[in-house]
Amino acid sequence: MKANYLREGLLIVVSGPSGVGKGTVCSALRKKMPELTYSISATTRPPRESEVDGVNYFFKTVPEFKKMIQNDELIEWAQYVGNYYGTPRRFVEETLASGQDILLEIEVQGAMQVREKFPQGIFIFLVPPSFEDLKRRILNRGTETETSLAHRLDAATDELKQIERYDYVVINDEVEQACERIRAIITAEHCRKDRLILSE
Repeated sequence: MKANYLREGLLIVVSGPSGVGKGTVCSALRKKMPELTYSISATTRPPRESEVDGVNYFFKTVPEFKKMIQNDELIEWAQYVGNYYGTPRRFVEETLASGQDILLEIEVQGAMQVREKFPQGIFIFLVPPSFEDLKRRILNRGTETETSLAHRLDAATDELKQIERYDYVVINDEVEQACERIRAIITAEHCRKDRLILSE
């Protein structure tokens, strides 16, 4: 009897409220797990300092983004705090078919759309140690006005209510520990019995 793993890769979705540190955690995770393919999202929001087009995001104008929606080029998209975000379809599907694991770092609205289209995905919800900690993290960015901060905190409150729709919850108290927890989840998912093919 031989046991072989299914060839299709894992779709790993890391999501959570704005300001929880998704980008920081996913960046650190990719350094620990260079075998992970990172799915780059498209967005209409302006780049933050040090962000690079085609590396952190594909930065699009609103007309360009709407054309991608019309052409069904996105597996998910959402309008969040006045900006559009979405995940290009072709790259994700080709990566999974090749047997490579792919990491999506997306907003909560988008994650729920992906869940409908890819129910086999692994959905991980990143949470802050406390709501006060979340507020402090957003303030420390130095990019929010009083109005946009209020919008983000209101949105975060609504997003935290979606926790029941995820497979796993990881507290982002320390980036290193959060990465280790996610890596453990990925390892466990690769060992699931339904990913094995038994043959004589």
